Amino acid sequence: MTEDHIPDPEAAGSAGRWAQPPEASAAPHGWSQPPAGQPRRLYGSTESQHWQPDTDLAARAAAEAAADAAVAETAPPPAAGPRRAASAVMGRVFTPELRSCPKCGGAIDWDGYCVQCGAKAPSGRDHLEEWPASWVAGVCDRGLRHPRNEDAMALEASAEPGVRAVLTVCDGVSMSTDSDRASLAAARAVLGHLAGRTDWDWNLTDLAPESATRMVLDETAQVANQAVLANSDLNEASPASCTLAIGLVSGTQLLSATLGDSRVYWLPDQGEALLLSTDDSMAQEQIAAGVERGIAESGMHSHVITRWLGRDAPDVRPTLAGVVATGAGWLLVCSDGLWNYASDPAAIAHLVRAVAARRTQGPLDLAQGLVAWANEQGGEDNITVALARIEPAVGTDSAVGTESAAAASEEAELDAPTTRTRPVAPTGAS
Repeated sequence: MTEDHIPDPEAAGSAGRWAQPPEASAAPHGWSQPPAGQPRRLYGSTESQHWQPDTDLAARAAAEAAADAAVAETAPPPAAGPRRAASAVMGRVFTPELRSCPKCGGAIDWDGYCVQCGAKAPSGRDHLEEWPASWVAGVCDRGLRHPRNEDAMALEASAEPGVRAVLTVCDGVSMSTDSDRASLAAARAVLGHLAGRTDWDWNLTDLAPESATRMVLDETAQVANQAVLANSDLNEASPASCTLAIGLVSGTQLLSATLGDSRVYWLPDQGEALLLSTDDSMAQEQIAAGVERGIAESGMHSHVITRWLGRDAPDVRPTLAGVVATGAGWLLVCSDGLWNYASDPAAIAHLVRAVAARRTQGPLDLAQGLVAWANEQGGEDNITVALARIEPAVGTDSAVGTESAAAASEEAELDAPTTRTRPVAPTGAS
């Protein structure tokens, strides 16, 4: 046991509760679009969509680079014109791929192997950290058991704390081909689409079927799904697919938009913790049928998901749920690599408070601590943790909304992680 070991969060009791049905809101509509903030660093990442290039891809990339260079030499200089405001550009800084072998110092070829000793170079996807603003950060880690990291995240936030943020987590389905590419493409597509919707007022309390928020997030899921298809071999018997979890912040208004079983939690410093999202899984269907949550989530098929992004997705309309924060706390978006070990809202709130007591340097430090804790529990799955620190002004009115009827809060046992697969049709099914 290490010095920073965190006590078992199951000891927290069951003070959490689940999000309640929608309530009318008189909150004012609209905020002005904030600046995108400073460029961030994505540790261990590259801008390429293709994480495992083959010979054809390398040749095509070289040909495209040569063609671009030829065009650049002959193209006239750009005409002078009005410059776009720097604040409107969503800047990013990517660190380069590993270029030398950590074992012998030899060069790393395009296939990821050392040309001198033949050793496999560490993947840039094994561990990623992102910190777009002082109040928002995330960590995405391979864990200890999986051969590759099929989780992905993409974060954006205003420079001013608490104004606006997008936290996206996608978890690639393990049994599908190239799910690591699909998850990353989907996560980045979410940011790109929302950045372009400057006409949306970001009123996160109106979740009516015909509301602007509903329409924008339906479109966002469709765009993310198209990104998955564009990064998939659609001729595969099991093409790439992934979950989708989006956490949005607009002042004190918080919103969850999800497909699959990646989750969004609201964890206030004082008061009851909330699981905003509703899993699309066999376990959740059992819970809806009356099975105790602890029993349902520990079953053999508990992690079989019933909705996802991908070619064979039955429905890509995300489930929405929101809350208006009345005090300080953390918005947490995570994959099941974390919540497998602390599912209940009260348990994960206890965990976050315990880690935050030792990790006091901000959201990135806290996210690192939560990932380290999950690895201490076994690291059975890929782990992604994205956090936004919410500190609203005193006196904010409270409201909670969700699309679906909420389940009663129950004490959930910490279940051992299981491999996620898509549902398989029963024998003899048409």
